[in-house]
Amino acid sequence: MASWQGGSSPQDLNTGLPRIVLLLALLVTSAQGIESSLKECVVLPSAEGTTVTCHGATEFPSPLPADTVHLSVEFSNLTQLPAAALRACRRLRELHLSSNRLQALSPGLLAPVPGLRVLDLTRNELRRLPLGLFLSSVALRTLVLRDNRLRDASARWLWGLRALSHLDLAGNQLRALPPGFLTGLRALSTLDLGHNLLETLPAGLLRGPKRLQRLHLEGNRLRRLGDDPLAPQPFLRVLFLSDNRLASVAAGAFRGLLQLDMLDLSNNSLSSTPPGLLASLGRPARDMQDGFDVSHNPWVCDEDLRDLCRWLHANRHKMFSQNDTRCAGPEALRGRRLLDVEELGSP
Repeated sequence: MASWQGGSSPQDLNTGLPRIVLLLALLVTSAQGIESSLKECVVLPSAEGTTVTCHGATEFPSPLPADTVHLSVEFSNLTQLPAAALRACRRLRELHLSSNRLQALSPGLLAPVPGLRVLDLTRNELRRLPLGLFLSSVALRTLVLRDNRLRDASARWLWGLRALSHLDLAGNQLRALPPGFLTGLRALSTLDLGHNLLETLPAGLLRGPKRLQRLHLEGNRLRRLGDDPLAPQPFLRVLFLSDNRLASVAAGAFRGLLQLDMLDLSNNSLSSTPPGLLASLGRPARDMQDGFDVSHNPWVCDEDLRDLCRWLHANRHKMFSQNDTRCAGPEALRGRRLLDVEELGSP
């Protein structure tokens, strides 16, 4: 009988067959597991890297493709993330986790992705940020923490964000900001602190950023604006202070804002302004490109308001809500437009 060529007998193959079948079964099971993990996600490979988009996911997708550069897990019910969630995708550039129920983040979550440029955590349930979260985030440019439950800010929250240009903390429960909160954010150009519970601004709040262009402080509980909080910001173009409780603004509050194009002071408690408050903002010094709004304040149209009335008349072509900018007193002028009061002469 001829011997079997190849070093193995049919009996040897029969003996090894169950092992091969077992290995194939394990591979199929593993593949099914990967498919199950990503079944609620859209995975789009490209030459630049893979984009993974998950809406309504019941768990954080895993394992992620190693070349993932854009990851969105949004409108889901995630309450936490695995500490090693991003370890497999070191090329990640954008991470979108909005509209979940995240309550806390691991301090080392972002350590594996030092090239991350965008992080969006809008509409979660975060009450604080772990210290050191951003120590490796040297490339992060956009950080959105809008509509969370952040309360007691720490000056160490933002350490490491040397490239950050856009910071959104609107819609939280911040009552105060610590000194030095923005110290390391030299590249910051947009800061949104709107719709928090801020009653005061710390001295030197903006001494970290060098080229801030947009500042949102609307919807807080600010009662007074002093000389210091907005300095030095010669490149600030847009300033929102509406819907606060401002009753007084220091004469030099806007003095250093040499490029301001938009100012919103509407819906506050202002009854008068110090002489020269707006002199550096409008004509003849500068023609505000995007306009201003001082409506819905309880203006008292007496001698103390003469400077403001003259300034409004000179800059009326840039004035919003002209018909809603009216005298609250004295009684003889109640309801009169401030523009009309200036035209009539001294109040």
